[in-house]
Amino acid sequence: MTRMFRTAAAAMLVAALTAPAAAQTRITEADVQRLQDNVYLAERDVSQLRNRDSGRATQLQTELDELGDEVIYLRVKLRKERTLARSEFTDVESRIESVRTRARNDGNVSATPPAPAPVPLPAPVPERPARTSTNREIPAGTELDVRLSNVLSSATAKVEDRFEATTLVDLVIDGRTLVPAGAVVRGVVSAVEPATRTNRTAKMTVSFDQITFGGRTYPMRGTVTEALEGEGIKGEVGRVGAGAGVGAIIGGILGGFKGAMAGILIGGGGTIAATEGKELELPQGSVLRVRVDSPVPL
Repeated sequence: MTRMFRTAAAAMLVAALTAPAAAQTRITEADVQRLQDNVYLAERDVSQLRNRDSGRATQLQTELDELGDEVIYLRVKLRKERTLARSEFTDVESRIESVRTRARNDGNVSATPPAPAPVPLPAPVPERPARTSTNREIPAGTELDVRLSNVLSSATAKVEDRFEATTLVDLVIDGRTLVPAGAVVRGVVSAVEPATRTNRTAKMTVSFDQITFGGRTYPMRGTVTEALEGEGIKGEVGRVGAGAGVGAIIGGILGGFKGAMAGILIGGGGTIAATEGKELELPQGSVLRVRVDSPVPL
């Protein structure tokens, strides 16, 4: 009897000691979000490399696009299964870091050849002010109004679906046009809940991960803050001046806006919900107000 008691006590002690360790290794939503943040950082590294070695940057960007899809897959899997193998997480994490390392190292290698020649140095020096592209950036907090190029519906949309929208007017900051009207913004569906008999509220979570104009694509992080009904832009849209961190769209310059879309509710994190017990339907041409969540270097 004493032996059985000791054995049980020992087993309970081992379980108590191993439980915290297991909890520590559990992958959480915060861990997956950290992976997503690393993808954005890697995209910046690749974007900087593009000025020196566009071919190499294109290769790394292709690899990074695949990694971005894998991060979305891990997020969805974690939400559905409530668990994620650490080996899957660390594999994607190390591959993202590998892209960052290669982007930075390749950039350093291609930057070294001009160094040995002291005479041409004065030529690159004037370029530095021009290379203050860090000043040419879309500030965090800027709002852009974009028009959907296709229909978004909770009845048909799938997680990881891509869609496109176009900016309505020029984004002008400090007298400079940073983003022209008609720039293409790419969106991603990260979660969908269609309406059912038991779940009367259809929901869909979307975000925006890149913007393209002038033949170049820039990574971005954008969240939907409002859905508007639009009847189109009447006449020519003039240029709109905006200060840093202020949305470039001024309602008075856009003809035909009806205001907030009826039956639509926008929640945190870009979640769009239907309020009338129907499927969530955003018709082609609907206008979404998108907040830029982190600076976008151009």
